[in-house]
Amino acid sequence: MIEKTALNSGWMLSCNDTARPSLPSAIPATVPGCVHLDLLANRQIPDPYIDVNEITNDWIGRTDWTYRCSFEAVPDDGRVQEFVFDGLDTIAIITLNGEEIGRTFNMHRTYRFDVSGLLRAGANELAVIFHSAYAYGAEMEKYYGYRPNNYPGPGNLMRKMACNFGWDWGPTLVTAGLWKPVRLESWDRARLAETRVSATLAGGDGLVTVHARLARHGDRTPCRLVAEIGGVTTTVAIGGDEDEVAFELALPSPQLWWPHHLGAQPLYPMTLRLIDEASGDLLDSFKRELGFRSLRLDTSPDAHGSAFTFIINDVPLFICGANWIPDDCFPSRVTAERYAARIEEAKNANIHMLRVWGGGIFERDEFYEACDRAGMLVWQDFLFACAAYPEEEPLRSEVEAEVRDNVVRLMPHASLVLWNGNNENIWGFDEWGWRPIIKAGESWGLGYYLDLLPQLCAELDPDRPYYPGSPYSGSMEIEPNADAHGCKHIWDVWNDVGYEVYRNYIPRFCSEFGWQAPAAWATITESVHDAPLTPQSNGVFHHQKATQGNDKLIRGLSGHLPEPQTMDDWHFATQLNQARAIRFGVEHMRSHRDICKGAVVWQFNDCWPVTSWAALDSAGRRKPLWYALKAAYDPRLLTIQPRNGGLAAVAVNERTLFWRAKISGRRMKLDGTMLAEFEFWRLLCDRFEAKEFPLPEDIVNPDLPRDEVIVVQMLDRRAFHYFVEDIELNLPAPRLMIDVTEIDGGYAVEVTAQNFLKELCLMADRLDPDAVVDSMLVTLLPGDSHVFEIKTTKAIVVQDITIGTVLRSANDLVAKH
Repeated sequence: MIEKTALNSGWMLSCNDTARPSLPSAIPATVPGCVHLDLLANRQIPDPYIDVNEITNDWIGRTDWTYRCSFEAVPDDGRVQEFVFDGLDTIAIITLNGEEIGRTFNMHRTYRFDVSGLLRAGANELAVIFHSAYAYGAEMEKYYGYRPNNYPGPGNLMRKMACNFGWDWGPTLVTAGLWKPVRLESWDRARLAETRVSATLAGGDGLVTVHARLARHGDRTPCRLVAEIGGVTTTVAIGGDEDEVAFELALPSPQLWWPHHLGAQPLYPMTLRLIDEASGDLLDSFKRELGFRSLRLDTSPDAHGSAFTFIINDVPLFICGANWIPDDCFPSRVTAERYAARIEEAKNANIHMLRVWGGGIFERDEFYEACDRAGMLVWQDFLFACAAYPEEEPLRSEVEAEVRDNVVRLMPHASLVLWNGNNENIWGFDEWGWRPIIKAGESWGLGYYLDLLPQLCAELDPDRPYYPGSPYSGSMEIEPNADAHGCKHIWDVWNDVGYEVYRNYIPRFCSEFGWQAPAAWATITESVHDAPLTPQSNGVFHHQKATQGNDKLIRGLSGHLPEPQTMDDWHFATQLNQARAIRFGVEHMRSHRDICKGAVVWQFNDCWPVTSWAALDSAGRRKPLWYALKAAYDPRLLTIQPRNGGLAAVAVNERTLFWRAKISGRRMKLDGTMLAEFEFWRLLCDRFEAKEFPLPEDIVNPDLPRDEVIVVQMLDRRAFHYFVEDIELNLPAPRLMIDVTEIDGGYAVEVTAQNFLKELCLMADRLDPDAVVDSMLVTLLPGDSHVFEIKTTKAIVVQDITIGTVLRSANDLVAKH
């Protein structure tokens, strides 16, 4: 059996720059980790997430570093002994006892170095010298020539997490280090060098396909590979002259794996055991949990252009999704528990797909395992984003090796439903002015997206769809961001116009669209210590990475909400506007379910405390957008949309059962006076359908637009329509009653409206930084009540629920205007 010795302790870090004598000659280091975390843990640098400390740490990425550790070894001439590095970031030389054993150039690969015969009995020293990524990038630019990049730094000239070099939501923190575990492996005779496992359906049966390749040492002993799953066992002989084997197992009538909104996620443990035929010794093993589901991506031509529809277990889905970025600038800090918590938060927001974006990383196994268990679909980008990439050597071979590593590693996961070639690079070439910069005949990445990547996916993982890019229209003959074909990104709305422009588009699938807002108040005050705290104060402004981002926040309020005059109002108004913008866009797309089959909002999470497009900030606190997504992605959605010169109530049903209920509505004054009403006894919305119900003329035509609202109800779902924007709406100053009751794990805060209250929000982190509230953005008619449940260990009384700070609404923004 393989013997594995972890080498994750006893490491020391040293700086190779003699111009920095203030640093200790050796600093205790943590592996997995990185230089920034080791310097921070040893109080050698200020926390780069706090205030403007990011800029004081820029030198770290421009410096060479060495990690060293001593370990005991027992040489054995009869066994192969190998160092295995699961992740090295990025440009490294590895030495054993002063002798070079390898060089690495790729953060996204696993490396294995044979040190048989090089180990000493007793103490050995392993060293990893990391070369500055900036210096290496300068060398590569001389070698390849310039390639356009929408962001600073040479991330497109090497295989490193691109957003390390800064993004419009992330800091520039260029890391180095052993970011995944390292170990010494010792084995004899044979081991599993590559194991490819896929699980699909063949009729009503589960079908497991296994491809195994062996590494051998010494006499080429005959072996057998024993596979077990769900009570089914298959044994395959591997002759001494064979290094590869392929076979299938059929599992009768397995339970199907579903995305969480449609069904359960049964997972079947599978084991492979490599056994020496002569001795019966166990040489190696492989274990995974498999889920069985069918999968295809429909891109066929139709009356509207060409589709982009995920079909799981023969069900065409509307995807309710969000983009996922690295959850920390220092990925080794993200634990399995943090992955699971973030994915649970996405699930609770009714999200059922996370798109792992191409400027980050292939996440660790724990991420995909958590998605398997949660029923969270995963769209996985290959790691190319917002830049032109050389296709020459040595980068091409690094790309191929990285893709092979990660496709093989991730392909067993039922949650993984798409390999995507790149983020915005085809769009960039076509529309961002790259064409005149890239010389004739010069590569820019297209050969990866249309040739190398699809070939590798077809070879290694043929049961899972590959798509060349996001956005991409399915053909280089069609503009890449067309509405009628493929997947689309909508960014003019945030960058140039207002969120009402979302209704100008009915994409086949929208894989990116977003709106910014600041982080939760507690997150801002934990990370920024400006006095006074304002949108323009140094720390707050530094934690806004988007070009003219604060200006766009204010411009986005124009015509919707009054321009805020205080920090408190700026914070709430911009958060509220973000939530409204995305809910507006999602409900529009879902109402056109017959054409559009997905909305994947930018973005779900953050990597540091920042004003960004995220729904969940870097501390894991929910912004109002989180609650807006929960409502807009509700499997049963009721929304009011413009149709044929009038208005229609649209019921959208993503449940497996039909939705049949009375639908009723009224046009009323904000003070509660009834002006017109209707009732339709049975509206039937079938499963996976959007059903329109035209509203009567006396409902859609107001007498006094500034004073009126339409309210439509279907069972417990309620939708509102206003004839004017809030800045013109006669919203009254909020009048309400508050009652606080202690409950298990926290408090119930009951709010009773004495007048019309629009989008009431209880900002729980203003009471306790660790508090979580269950609901937000609640609109109450006069006389209505709503109970907010707060999880907290802090004592709360009625006097704590202050209007205008803890309890916010559109009313208090507008009424004071």
